Amino acid sequence: MRQPTCRSRNLANLAACALALATCALAACSARVAPSPGATAPPAAACLPGERGYLRASLRGAIGAELDWRGAALQCEGGARPDGRGVRVSFLGPPDARGQRLRIVFGVAARAGAGITRNAPTNVTVIVEGRQRLYATQGDERCTVESLVQEPVPATAAPAPGAMLPYRIAARGYCIDPAMTLDGSARLYINRFDFAGVARFEDNELHAPANHS
Repeated sequence: MRQPTCRSRNLANLAACALALATCALAACSARVAPSPGATAPPAAACLPGERGYLRASLRGAIGAELDWRGAALQCEGGARPDGRGVRVSFLGPPDARGQRLRIVFGVAARAGAGITRNAPTNVTVIVEGRQRLYATQGDERCTVESLVQEPVPATAAPAPGAMLPYRIAARGYCIDPAMTLDGSARLYINRFDFAGVARFEDNELHAPANHS
């Protein structure tokens, strides 16, 4: 029997590390703390009331699907990117016919709470939950958000001091190149997408200067 090569083992290890890093980043969106070793990404919170939250996207290649997630079947969460260079929003869809769930994460180069932003470079990551499979654009030059609107979610009461402030994040955009597995063996094409989700920001994140580095 042919033994795995060092290269194949290294790629498998790198893929596992990439998935772990993505999980940590997702946890940091809302919790702002690192998960314990071996932890999986926490379940996303319910999205916006009614059908104000949604995700629509067309997937081709490694995954073929027409996504139209909305209402109670959709979960979402978000916040400032850990490096302070934009906004991240994560969507978790319902199980498909095989019980498989997809999580799609958008990292948009736009200042938190900035109102309207146009033509923002965007990184997209697609995670197959429970399968340790990840597709990523591996940079934000392959996808663009044409229009991003960030608006505060109306509060029913005055927020407590230090509380994180919820914003509705709505966007539409496209990708010109596919998301790929770490070893480049599989490609996932995401032609166009549009979504509305929620992100929660700390007050200092909303007033942070733009980071263009």
